[in-house]
Amino acid sequence: MLAEAVTALRSRWSCVDWSIERDSICASISPDDLRAITKYLISQEWRLGTIVATETHGQLELRYCLYATRHPGWVQLVIAPDRMERAVPSLTPVTIAADWFEREIEDLFSVSFAQHPRLGDFVLHDSQWAENAGLMRPGVHTSGDLSEQQREWRPKRVLEEEGAFVMPIGPIFSGDAESALFLLETVGEDVVRAVPRLFYKYRAIEKIAEGRTAADVLLLAERCAGTSAIGNGLAYCRAVERASGVEPPARAHVVRGFVAELERLRHHMTSVREICASTSLTVAASQALWLEEQLLRISGETCGHRYLFGVLAIGGLQHDVDDGALRACVAGAAALSPKIDQLRTALENSSSFLDRIERVGVVGREAARTFELVGPFARAAGVAADMRVIQPYDPYPCVHFDVPTESEGDGYARLRVLFAEMRASLGIMSELCAELAPGATRAPAAIRAGSALGWSEAPRGASVQWVELDDEGVVRRYRLTPPSFRNWHGFHVATEGFAFQDFPIVLATLDLSVAENDR
Repeated sequence: MLAEAVTALRSRWSCVDWSIERDSICASISPDDLRAITKYLISQEWRLGTIVATETHGQLELRYCLYATRHPGWVQLVIAPDRMERAVPSLTPVTIAADWFEREIEDLFSVSFAQHPRLGDFVLHDSQWAENAGLMRPGVHTSGDLSEQQREWRPKRVLEEEGAFVMPIGPIFSGDAESALFLLETVGEDVVRAVPRLFYKYRAIEKIAEGRTAADVLLLAERCAGTSAIGNGLAYCRAVERASGVEPPARAHVVRGFVAELERLRHHMTSVREICASTSLTVAASQALWLEEQLLRISGETCGHRYLFGVLAIGGLQHDVDDGALRACVAGAAALSPKIDQLRTALENSSSFLDRIERVGVVGREAARTFELVGPFARAAGVAADMRVIQPYDPYPCVHFDVPTESEGDGYARLRVLFAEMRASLGIMSELCAELAPGATRAPAAIRAGSALGWSEAPRGASVQWVELDDEGVVRRYRLTPPSFRNWHGFHVATEGFAFQDFPIVLATLDLSVAENDR
């Protein structure tokens, strides 16, 4: 299929040197051709996975990574803008999915994107960071004083009618909620415009990774969001392994898939618990919390950590997991399955609960495709994209499961997808147990110079990561695109047009992580 795609691209842009490297079509192109080529690829059902900015010796390089949705494969388009102007054409007029990627790069690399509708005050807040701080540029250090020339920040308003006002929510919350500011504009009871202001706890993970060993950066990838250590950690491991030509043993692939599904099962139960709590169903929330705790205990007993830290290693696993422990894990999770079904049935039969989530927070299929949403958020709107299927990686090509989808795109549809995915994860775990065979669990990790993409289907959706290594196995550039970064971009679609009292419920059903975004 990639050969056919290359032929089609060559027929339209014959002056470009198109080549196939592993599972990617790669080409260095002129910035003037970027929009036309991307527009064509999108028309052929390719989707934007990430944009990687790199600067070496004053030369900026932008790598646009798109993945196919009809067959396995990627396209990587590389442009090198003029080193003096640092200006490139914006892709946002072609695909709105490029919007946040470009705003992030503008903040962190001081790049100007021509015809972008709105730049500035994104990752580096105007009230805290100096203009053009360019934190990710070489020679700029996080320990330096980058807070000069602070500017007063005021939210931009759209509504000017008499009686219009902005309702701020946050950025400080009680409990364990991360810092985020939500600006809700209204002229009455319904939200007309919703704007999230994130990155209050920007951690500069990509900057910190530079100059560290590949093994050390795995700790950062796992801890990008503690609730999805396997999802994000696996994408990083796969990027390093592909860059270095390291192939994990067969048993490692099986166990990796197993713990990824165990994490998905526990993660989705946490999401169900938060949805119940948002609707003030105290008893249901307590039942979900008990189920979540049981799954955390099973995870700890199986792998040594409740949130599965320290399981993965570059080249395989940090340590093997006994066959008996994996089978006991399946048995323990299966024993909880009737109680999970009971909770689902009770929620579906609660009219007061359904009144709060049904036809609320609606995101239609077209909007999900336009913003290129991922994970359960997208699948509840009928977009069945799942990296385990459309860009398969071991062990999933040998596993049989259906990708659950719904069509309504509301809070209830998202809840049903969560429950369906929990059932599917338990089935995958059982099937993988039957595939267990003795053997090594870690290949010699002979890290060498190279660069590659890695990806996985984390609980919240596609995690896409890029790594570039030197001869010593040290990370030159690490690019982390977790699913929440993609899905926060579509947050406003679900919240606008609904009542203020619906806001916390919609937010819970979207399952968006502030910590995962503010990396």
